[in-house]
This record gives sequence, C-alpha cells and structure tokens, in this order.
Amino acid sequence: MSVLNRADALRHTAFKEGKFDGYLIFNSANLAYFTGFSGANALLIPKSGESVVYVYGVNYELAKAEGAGFKVELVKRGEDLMAKIAKQADSFKIEKLVVDVLSIEGGRTLAKSLGSEERLEANNGFVRELRKVKDEKEIKLLRKAAELTSEGMRVAYETVAPGVKEYEVAAEVEYAMRKLGSDGTAFETIVASGPCSAFPHGGCSDKEIREGDLVVVDLGATYKLYRSDMTRTLVAGKPSKKQKELHRIVKEAQEKAFDAIKPNVKTKDVDAVARKIIEDAGYGKYFVHNLGHGVGLEVHEPPTLGPDSADTLAVGNVVTDEPGIYLVGYGGVRIEDTVLVQKNGAEKLTNGAYTLGAE
Repeated sequence: MSVLNRADALRHTAFKEGKFDGYLIFNSANLAYFTGFSGANALLIPKSGESVVYVYGVNYELAKAEGAGFKVELVKRGEDLMAKIAKQADSFKIEKLVVDVLSIEGGRTLAKSLGSEERLEANNGFVRELRKVKDEKEIKLLRKAAELTSEGMRVAYETVAPGVKEYEVAAEVEYAMRKLGSDGTAFETIVASGPCSAFPHGGCSDKEIREGDLVVVDLGATYKLYRSDMTRTLVAGKPSKKQKELHRIVKEAQEKAFDAIKPNVKTKDVDAVARKIIEDAGYGKYFVHNLGHGVGLEVHEPPTLGPDSADTLAVGNVVTDEPGIYLVGYGGVRIEDTVLVQKNGAEKLTNGAYTLGAE
C-alpha cells in the first residue's frame, strides 16, 4: 500500500466512523507510516483535499524528495507551527480536528490557535488499527530486518564466552547487523548474564561473563524504519541440569504458542497456551510479562499478546512470541521470535539456533 493509499484508508475508516473532518498526525512512527520517511513534524489529512506535511528547514529538501503525493509546507525559523496548522485547517473548512498524540501544552496551544477547544479531539486508535495489519511492502521490510537480526544472533552465539564483557557481545552483534545493511538497532541491545539475566530488561554493562552463566541476548535490527525483535538464552560453558530444564520448558512454551498463532484467534488465548506450560512446570509466577507484542515501525505496538488483551489476530499481524522464566538471584531464560500471521497459521521471520550453546 502506498503512502497515499494509507491516507485514503484512514479517510475510509476514521472519517466515516468518527464525526470529524480532519486528522492531524504528530507521532513520529505514525508520520513515517503515512509519509514514508522520517523527519516530518506534522501531517494534516483533510476529509477532502491534498494532505499537508509540515517540516522544518533541516528536513525540507528531504521531504520534497521523499514525500511524494503530499504538499510539503516549510515551517520557517521562528514561525508558529500550531498557528500554521490552524490556518490550514480553516482553509480546509475543518470543523472538528482529531489529533493522534499531543502534549497537554501542545493541545492548549493548538486549541487556542483553532479558536476553540471544541474543535479538537485526541484519538490515536484509528491509526493504530491501520498499522496493526502490515501490507506486502511492510512485510518485505520486516523480513529484511528479521534476516539482519538473525545474523546478529548468530554472531552472539560465536561471541558469548567466559571472560567476554557484556558490552563486547553487544558491540559485535550490532557491528555484524550494521555491516550487512541495518540502519541501526531496533532498541538498546540486551546482553544480561548471570543473576542479571533474571531481569527481563537487564540491559548491558561492563560485567564480565563468567563460566556457567546464563546469558540472555535480546536484539533487533532496523531496516528502512522497520524493526525486528529476537531473544535467545545461552550458557557460557557447559549448561547445568537445571539450566537445561528451564530452557526446555521455555522452548516448549514458545513452540506451542507459535502453533496457536492463527487468524481470528484471541491473543489472550495464545498467551494462555504458553503460560499453562510454564505454570504446569511449577514456574508460573516467574513468567512476569505478556507473551508478546506487535512489531513494525515501533518495536512495541499493537496487538498485545497477554492475559488481559482484547485483541484478535489477523492476517498481516507481525508479533513476538517470547515466554520466559526469571528466577531472581539465579538467572533467567527467554526465547523470542518475530512472527508473521498468515492465512493458514504463522511464519517465524527470525530464525536460528534454539540451544543453550555449548551442549
């Protein structure tokens, strides 16, 4: 779907469902979704007429080159962006303007420029619903991001060893992904070893990996704005019986959840499949987060795969499948892949070893 078709899709859904005649985008990921590039400051989509992209001078030429199909409006130095948007809204005769996200202060300023708070409403739901289902172009970019991520994880398996520092592992995997074409990391790479592996977002430090440590490696590449997410748990050296057992349980939970990922299935039911396996093994209270989340222009976006989620899977959703067990003071195990929901099931976009390493 082209960026122009995305704007039309918003018109065909949001403008019909909602009682408004203008949609204003500020969120950076939403802007990238509709314009196809990063660097825009705002996008005004009227019910009828040509959409307007607002950019400051530093990105003006880029916007003209890459923002095909939209009118590009330069916000000059010292110029009031909100007043400029309000003036354009008046020219479009927009009576009710919906904005995706905006700070309280920004909302007050825009409402003042519009002349009335009644003309302004916040609602990000329409855009989030559109972004849940990826089109063919998006899936192609996500596949590439996943391919780069998988290569990064391959390097992690080669690098993790006693005596190596966590940040050294991160540096090697990030370099490998970058060298193959990644635009950067999808998020801060996690290399958490020993007891720190029990913290789901354990970070990455100058800690030296020790013999026998569990090491959780969570990484992702970005490719042309799209992201991927992958986790494996390794052992620096020979794994113990307990480490093997924890890994086996999490691996089974991940595999069974993957088998349950299908169109029209409630995401909370997929979460329940993985959660039951971990609970039956006696570690239920140590699975402390949702099973997964959507991935796209952001590394965390709808739909959510969790026990309290109201989402239902659909063809074109791209989500993570990432059960884990975290034993504070001992260590943790998490296994994660980025998964595409297809007509007859699911496909893992990330791939690679599922072992603890030196077994």
